[in-house]
Amino acid sequence: MMRQYELVERVQRYKPDVNEALLNKAYVYAMQKHGHQKRASGDPYFSHPLEVAAILTDMHLDEATIAVALLHDTIEDTTATRQEIDDLFGADIGKLVEGLTKLKKLDLVSKKAAQAENLRKLLLAIAEDVRVLLVKLADRLHNMRTLDHVPEEKRQRIAEETMDIYAPLAGRMGMQDMREELEELAFRHINPGGHKAVTERLADILQRNRGVIGEIEASLKTLFEKYGLQATVTSRQKKPWSVFRKMESKALSFEQLSDIFAFRVIVDEVEDCYRALCAIHTSWSMVPGRFKDYISTPKQNDYRSIHTTIVGPSRQRVELQIRTWQMHKVAEYGVAAHSIYKDMGGKLNGAGHAISKETNSYGWLKRTIEALSEGDNPEEFLENTRLEMFQDQVFCFTPKGRLIALPRGATPIDFAYAVHTDVGDTCVGAKVNGRIMPLMTELKNGDEVEIICSKAQVPPAAWEQVVVTGKARSAIRRATRAAIRKQYSGLGTRILERAFERAGRSFAKDMLKPVLHRLARKDVEDVLAAVGRGELSSPDVLRAVYPDFKDERVTVAAPKAREEGWFNLRNAAGMLFQIPGRSSRKEKEKDKAKSESRTGKGEALPIRGVSGDLPVRFAPEGAVPGDRIVGIMQPGSGITIYPIQSPSLTAFDDQPERWIDVRWDIDEDTKERFPARISVTAINEPGSLAEIAQVVASNDANIHMLSMARTAPDFTEMLLDLEVWDLKHLNRLLSQLKDTSAVSDARRVNG
Repeated sequence: MMRQYELVERVQRYKPDVNEALLNKAYVYAMQKHGHQKRASGDPYFSHPLEVAAILTDMHLDEATIAVALLHDTIEDTTATRQEIDDLFGADIGKLVEGLTKLKKLDLVSKKAAQAENLRKLLLAIAEDVRVLLVKLADRLHNMRTLDHVPEEKRQRIAEETMDIYAPLAGRMGMQDMREELEELAFRHINPGGHKAVTERLADILQRNRGVIGEIEASLKTLFEKYGLQATVTSRQKKPWSVFRKMESKALSFEQLSDIFAFRVIVDEVEDCYRALCAIHTSWSMVPGRFKDYISTPKQNDYRSIHTTIVGPSRQRVELQIRTWQMHKVAEYGVAAHSIYKDMGGKLNGAGHAISKETNSYGWLKRTIEALSEGDNPEEFLENTRLEMFQDQVFCFTPKGRLIALPRGATPIDFAYAVHTDVGDTCVGAKVNGRIMPLMTELKNGDEVEIICSKAQVPPAAWEQVVVTGKARSAIRRATRAAIRKQYSGLGTRILERAFERAGRSFAKDMLKPVLHRLARKDVEDVLAAVGRGELSSPDVLRAVYPDFKDERVTVAAPKAREEGWFNLRNAAGMLFQIPGRSSRKEKEKDKAKSESRTGKGEALPIRGVSGDLPVRFAPEGAVPGDRIVGIMQPGSGITIYPIQSPSLTAFDDQPERWIDVRWDIDEDTKERFPARISVTAINEPGSLAEIAQVVASNDANIHMLSMARTAPDFTEMLLDLEVWDLKHLNRLLSQLKDTSAVSDARRVNG
């Protein structure tokens, strides 16, 4: 175990004026607090924070960060308190230590939610001071190095969490060495067989190619001497996880991999990077499509280098990275390389170090923190953050030349949301390089994208399945929830107006404000939406507003209606409507008993489809199980079922007495298809219709009717009336249609 003076000496090597008193005090305090605690390996627990501190000294971090590393587990695992840390080491160090403390008492139903909440807390702390991240990653790295001593079931969970969150987070913040080691250690525990096989093959390839590697290095050095360039040339082998991931994602064998070895050319100045590139490209042929200039256009994590692949000595394909020493430092240490020294007025006990926030890495972090404030639930936040961390970038431009970095596979919809949430929400079209293109077009490096907006637009829920950025997905979910909430709120208003009217009481939305606590809702719109969804009954709202109200409703059937075989029934909103009876008297009495029992429970009317107990039919746009549905009474002909989002419902806004609260009641043993209408925009070429029909047939759906209207020389819009099992079935079909080469867009028509 490292001694106190050895730790001080490690820091002194790169910072001669180190604050020894701070390090000594933190060392002694942490050692005393951890006392006789042991790790799973049997080593003294204090050896862990000490090793974390040693990792950070390799990054040449300031003594305040080293002190935080020594103290990082004291609040979580010992009797130490935040106040005690503040008193001894200052409020700034106390804040950093608290930022590294996990949330222990979380009233959450799932481990995934708890994991997401801890990630939220960590990212918020990182946003205030990036040293929290540096200590956390060093902490995770040492835990991964000693993971063999942890029980098997816990080991797998920690390794997966490292691969899912901490390794990508290190990469997003530009710390490539840290990312590679974390991935390597996690890979060894998640897939021991795969790790062993790849490692053995790489060792064999390295042994067989030592001569070729030496020849390439010598050729490059000779070339640079010829051009008068001072350059350092080194070779490096891809890591096992990187090789394994590429083989899996691209279905390649070892023999097909051309970039197992890469060569770095490190020079002094930026101009030398381009001189070296010129020398290389004039001496050997470049492999088309393999050139990337991350110097003029840095990655989001501040990575800068020129990448090129050539057909080099002995006709070998050679991958090259050309960079300056400063770029190399940033590529290896990321945000840790942006450390700047400045006077902070005695803060941090005179340490005087801070990390600059003027980096692209912080730009990404800022956007992620913005997502935190949007109120996504924990699982959604975790999913969106993972999406953002895992993706590689393409670089596109606005018409005014603003650079937008997006994940590979991004569409103009992602681009619109990257510009601004309002731009994404109102996006109706896009021009890519001056041409109007479908919104599903995959963007490429260098594309200029112009977004066409309309204030009347509301983002379709189906967009969520198309976009690849967490920001876009989160915004679409919020907009969809808001639109659905608005529709439910409108329905709830009509239900309450009718219910209050029948009770002989007046109704106004403001009357709900004083009774929100009784209804367990935070605002009036929540009450209205809950009534519209059927989560809150209108009698409950009536009693909340008028405590003296007594529900004295009686279901009475008119003689004429009874003779004709109709029975009266009130739905959950208290609206009166009729259900046709069956032919026999016995069955009529049975139906009446059912109706009266439903009335007592205040349930919605069950709908089983066109072959069920009620004479129902569906609106032209259809409705499928999984949709929130509403029934409209058609005098003399039963009920017409509409999906709640149907614009056709506006025609009945002034007829609240015709609105019926209905629900699905599907018997799983009885298979029945339901109607749905979709619009498909297809490329106008032979075979398109056949390809679409094949997708529909292969998905076990049925085309009931098809109509076509040419909308442009290159595209044809088709309206298809389908029969599908349920909403999942319909969404799966739409997704596969969008993936079809002949289709540029496929969406549901709701009226």
